[in-house]
Amino acid sequence: MGEAVGDAAVVGRASRDAVAAVWRIESARIVGALARYTGDFALAEDLAQEALAEALVTWPRDGVPRNPAAWLLTVGRRRAIDGFRRRAARDDRYALLAHEIWEDARSGQSGEILWDPDQIDDDILALMFISCHPALSREARIALTLRVVAGLASDEIARACLVPTATVQARITRAKKALAEASATFEVPPAGERAQRLGSVLNVIYVIFTEGSSATSGASLIRLDMASEALRLARMLARLMPGSAEAHGLLALLELTAARFPARTRPDGRPVLLDQQDRRRWDQGAIRRGRSALAHAQTLGRGLGPYGVQAAIAQCHAVASSIDETDWQRIVELYETLARLAPSPIVELNRAVAVSMARGPAAALPMVEALATDAGLARSHLLPSVRGELLARLGRDGEARAELSRAIELCGNEQERGGLEDKLAALG
Repeated sequence: MGEAVGDAAVVGRASRDAVAAVWRIESARIVGALARYTGDFALAEDLAQEALAEALVTWPRDGVPRNPAAWLLTVGRRRAIDGFRRRAARDDRYALLAHEIWEDARSGQSGEILWDPDQIDDDILALMFISCHPALSREARIALTLRVVAGLASDEIARACLVPTATVQARITRAKKALAEASATFEVPPAGERAQRLGSVLNVIYVIFTEGSSATSGASLIRLDMASEALRLARMLARLMPGSAEAHGLLALLELTAARFPARTRPDGRPVLLDQQDRRRWDQGAIRRGRSALAHAQTLGRGLGPYGVQAAIAQCHAVASSIDETDWQRIVELYETLARLAPSPIVELNRAVAVSMARGPAAALPMVEALATDAGLARSHLLPSVRGELLARLGRDGEARAELSRAIELCGNEQERGGLEDKLAALG
């Protein structure tokens, strides 16, 4: 009896693991296909979640089906028909859906993939665009993208965003209502709108990765789960849009940045600065992928965009054998280009750091002090951190200690704050 119960528990866990794995890999295709069939994005996402819930009950009992993704899609489509039937909406769409499922059952192909392979890419691309619709706030875009494109559950998104699960659920609910009110259609935008909307998709992926690679709060400097999801989304987008230079530029940036992850933290989680990193620990496979994506981006269009330029900066670091062998003057020039393409205080701050490495801290300090009046940077630990570093290099230890103390007060990440405390302690 005990052995039977134990075996059942093992089977149940294996089935649940299978549900989770299939959902993570195939959820975007399933939701996209259901949205195309029903013409209703919010309904499609709900139907997919219902199919997932049914799989969690059925698969442990009956076993994992031969084609799990097709099973989930079939259940979702049947739930759609049940809904249409309950509302007595016997329109052409209902008739078409019923006919398709009847044909599948009659031909015995219910275990096969039920979507048109030629439509898969368009479905996922449409999901990305609708998840990043201009009618949504940035927080809603991030939550919806992680939910419907990356396939994360609400509690996973909550952990990734460091907010309560209820907050994530509320954001997703509000996002669906906003899309309905905006009459957002499930389709890849026409060519005239695509460039503008693509920028929103790229920005959401970039924001997700940035938070994962340098967490603004919490106990970990790097949140690999969040960074990995963003990298997966960037790879997906680059595959879906092979002619987009910026999609490949973003992918290059993320690959080259992620390549340094293994060397960026000590065993205790404290940060390891660039000049102290063991470059032998950098992921050479990620560097090769990043350089390849950047090379492809450079063959498209009329020059690199902001993400491509940042990738070129990351490549300068990736190919240098040491901090001293880095082409800092080239990095300064790239930051000047980036400042023209996408001006921001953070770009100027990073340019100042590059200038300090190329020409010395005295040349960079006035650039940093000119940013002191920026309202955004006034709330960030980055400005006093950089200023403290420059002052320390100039031998102005008292001023450096004051700046580093200010940076410690403003820093929200425990590990990064610990690194700043180590710097302060080193000044005596």
